[in-house]
Amino acid sequence: MSAVLEVVGQLFVALGGLLIAVGAVGMVRLPDVYLRANAVTKAAALGLVLVLLGAAVLVPGVRATVVLLVAAALQLFTVPVAGYAVGAAALRSHAALDARSQCEAGTLDVDDAPR
Repeated sequence: MSAVLEVVGQLFVALGGLLIAVGAVGMVRLPDVYLRANAVTKAAALGLVLVLLGAAVLVPGVRATVVLLVAAALQLFTVPVAGYAVGAAALRSHAALDARSQCEAGTLDVDDAPR
């Protein structure tokens, strides 16, 4: 493997790890479940995809690359759905919205929550 590919792969893995760490900080620091779910789904999904792409660059072989790319694609499709489900469940369970969060009048109505 060339040195350039190794550096690119390690850079992807490091950036992915950094995004996952940012998602973890968001999970601890953000005030309510809606903001936490948003931070974790975006940062962790993109972070894991970068780690998987970095592993695909670092690991030689067609089979490993295909498996890692399929895992990255599945991650991009399933994480937004899971984040939406967490938000909808929080809405249905009447999870409190933090006072500092901004919401347009009438947009958070439990009766309009998807079932």
